[in-house]
Amino acid sequence: MVNQCSVQRECEMEEFVVEPKYATFSHFGQTGNLFRTKRRSSIAPLPALRLNDKEMMSNDFDTHSVLSNQASITSVNSLASLLKEKMQNVPAIIRKKKRETKDYKLRVFVGMLFLIIVFLVGYAYVMYNQKLLAKSYFESIKFHKKTRNFRLLDGKGGELLTGVLGTSLNIEQPYNCLPKDLKDDGSVCYEWNSKARLYMNLAKSPGPDIKCYSFQWESLLADLYPTDCFDVSEERGFWYGGGLTKGIEYILGKATIPAGPFVTGDINMHQWGNALKRYFLNSRGVAIQVDEKTPLYVSVNTDSGKRLCLQGKNDKFAFVNQQTRFPELKYTVCSGPDMKTLHNGLMQKSLWDGLTERDNDVIKSLLREPVWQIPASKQEDLTEVAIYNYTESIIALGYLRLGHVLVNEFWQRTIGDFRLDSERFPTLDETVNILHRRGFRVSFMIQPFISTESSNFREAVAKKLLIFERESERSIPALTRYKSTTSAGVLDVTNNASIPWLAEQLKKISETVEIDSYFVDFGTAFNIPRYYQCSQTLVNPDEYKNYFMERFEGTLSIFGVSSAISVPRPPAFLSLPPVNSSWSGLQSIIPTMLSYGIIGFPFLMPGPVGGDFVLPTQQLKKMYSYYSFELPPLPDKELYIRWLQLATFLPVLRFTHLPSEYRDETVTVIAKELADIRQRVLPLLERFSSIAMDEGLPIIRPLWMLDSTDVNCFSIDDEFSIGDGMIVAPVLKKGETVREVYLPQGVWKDGIDESLRKGSRWIHNYHVPQNKVAYFIKMPDNTRF
Repeated sequence: MVNQCSVQRECEMEEFVVEPKYATFSHFGQTGNLFRTKRRSSIAPLPALRLNDKEMMSNDFDTHSVLSNQASITSVNSLASLLKEKMQNVPAIIRKKKRETKDYKLRVFVGMLFLIIVFLVGYAYVMYNQKLLAKSYFESIKFHKKTRNFRLLDGKGGELLTGVLGTSLNIEQPYNCLPKDLKDDGSVCYEWNSKARLYMNLAKSPGPDIKCYSFQWESLLADLYPTDCFDVSEERGFWYGGGLTKGIEYILGKATIPAGPFVTGDINMHQWGNALKRYFLNSRGVAIQVDEKTPLYVSVNTDSGKRLCLQGKNDKFAFVNQQTRFPELKYTVCSGPDMKTLHNGLMQKSLWDGLTERDNDVIKSLLREPVWQIPASKQEDLTEVAIYNYTESIIALGYLRLGHVLVNEFWQRTIGDFRLDSERFPTLDETVNILHRRGFRVSFMIQPFISTESSNFREAVAKKLLIFERESERSIPALTRYKSTTSAGVLDVTNNASIPWLAEQLKKISETVEIDSYFVDFGTAFNIPRYYQCSQTLVNPDEYKNYFMERFEGTLSIFGVSSAISVPRPPAFLSLPPVNSSWSGLQSIIPTMLSYGIIGFPFLMPGPVGGDFVLPTQQLKKMYSYYSFELPPLPDKELYIRWLQLATFLPVLRFTHLPSEYRDETVTVIAKELADIRQRVLPLLERFSSIAMDEGLPIIRPLWMLDSTDVNCFSIDDEFSIGDGMIVAPVLKKGETVREVYLPQGVWKDGIDESLRKGSRWIHNYHVPQNKVAYFIKMPDNTRF
């Protein structure tokens, strides 16, 4: 009975075996309730076990627990077999999971690769379009039309100059100019949506190694001022030029100058000094020259960062006379193999044109003989007796040459009289004759200003010889201030009738007193009346100086001018601006000499030893040039000695206070020794003044003109060289007797102990006692120690 049931049970079980075996779990998962007892109905089914190579649910064993011992043994064997099989399947399961993990990583890798490919394709597309926009112009210029980023490259692809053009425009895509707006010279032209046009072209180069490019912005709107900015951070090289800044910065990149008109002024109140050139030079061999007719505004290191910005902008004073309907900005960028080569190529050549033998004699006399400026800060201080006594004191010195006696504007009763004050100078003609016989030359200071208190003012108004108020139909003279004169008119030198009138006035003086030459005091641009209008339109107030010098060329013998924007015709020297009698005033002289030499003024005349004036302690609300300051009292002895040591090596030696005024034997001994040094320096000054006439290079030079590849020379502003033959390193600080000295490449002979020193190195803690001045003479390169 049992056997039959067992056989029958096996037959029934065979009907429920599901093939293949891996489908067993899903099958019983769906129909497992058929094999559960009521007692077990709430318990999840157990895994299937294999019995005699067939799988059965564990429920079957629970239901038939009364099987025989043989059946139980079979069940145990089946369980062991099942466990063994499961253990054998574990590696396969693990391998399957690994395969699944590898599949996941592969999908991630493929996805990342797809994203990278998409990025690279997009980036290549963007860069391709950027390259199309950042087009190369004239081989060396890279210009991005949309962002207007600008780069000037050297022959090796390195950046010489970087900047942003048209900063006043929004970032937008320009288009090519219409045919009617193109120029015949082949300029590349772009227009920004009827706002502005930019023209770029090659420009005439002064030499084979120099390349120049022209840029011209034309604004198409009255209130849009074209502005181009260039990087002036030290990483982009050192910038020089423009002129003397308010902070006396020799390196332009160290200055902070808000945007303002680029015209001459008083550095005590304005951003720029008494002489300017629209010329900026970089140590990497790049220069920018701005066109003279551009209404130029300049800013340096303002809110826009370390940048030099050039802007074309008309205003109500400096550039009120518009040269074009809307503002324009025009300039040239030049590059060369190095700064020295580029600078030499761009300087004005040959100043000999029209020079007479008499003019050449005046130049040599200014180099060889001092200028003796009669000390007089008030009209009553300047008399015939004062002139005579001062020259007697000069003669009594015995160790300095006689030279030019300079008489300031107080020789006339009121400025603009152009005739001697007979009360203070009753017999000046006789006194001047005596001075001539003794070897002096006599010079008068004149100005184009006519005081309203002068008898000549009424005549000048009647003859319409003065600058007149704008829109007054030449009926109302425009008035200004000048030094001690609170109200004065300005002679209109663009009026053809004014030149012969002034020449006639000065001729009357020369008929009475034999005057050798004149010093012309123009003031600055801000001394021109604010609402000025001349017979001929001026580009800016500074152009007045050029008109004056051109009109009186050959008529007057002019040996000095107070202000300039172009090189005065020799023998005229440009005078440095008035300097305060202080250590800071002394320290300003070398940076001023270097700055003016770089921008193209080779013949410079410093102020008198000890300073020009004493700055008032109270705060002045108006510009200093409106005031007549007191001459400095006798300066501190140490300051005077150090000042005299510096002046000994400059082109012109100028005095108001004499060394004998100290009544100190030490000062006298030092002054005599410096007079001897001056005689040894003169051959160098004369030699390099001749070179200046030929090549336009300055007599007093920065050290980088000796070696433009030596980075140590770029920032030194307390040393200078006379041509390339001597280096001077004076002490400029109170109480110091040591200083740092740098010598460029070469062999140099120490002027104090006559030892030989190698160049391209610093001399640390160089001892300079108060009675000595450090200078070094260039020796031949083959000199041996």
